Amino acid sequence: MSLQIRAATLTDLPDLAAWNAAMAWETEHKRLDPATLERGVAGVLEQPRRGFYLVAERDGVAVGCLLVTYEWSDWRDGDFWWIQSVYVVPAARRDGAFRALYADVAQRAAAAGAVGLRLYVETENRRAQATYEGLGMQRCHYFMYEALLSDSAA
Repeated sequence: MSLQIRAATLTDLPDLAAWNAAMAWETEHKRLDPATLERGVAGVLEQPRRGFYLVAERDGVAVGCLLVTYEWSDWRDGDFWWIQSVYVVPAARRDGAFRALYADVAQRAAAAGAVGLRLYVETENRRAQATYEGLGMQRCHYFMYEALLSDSAA
């Protein structure tokens, strides 16, 4: 079975929104507002400065995705690429889709001169943590904090 990685387009919006909703439910038991989610995904697809989505396809069928956003590091004079919104459909998990998505991101980041890759993971998601460590990523010493400024961000 052939696995291909490609940049997402607006035609992928329904899958990307559905997968984001599924990921939020699986990882946090959080229901996302569909209209807000659709606008959020479209906001990336329509404005590349915000980042980009990649889609994994097996034999022409989309089976997963991830989002890349950018964070400027003044300490390193370059961008970190943040991997976010990772989702692989249950039937395709543990079959190399995320590994291929990650390899594609790493290649693109290196070609663009990024200084590194980052992601965050749920503290209890041991399987994902093991996957990331298996790809050579290391747990860093920062905690993540947030302050939501509107109801739509909840």
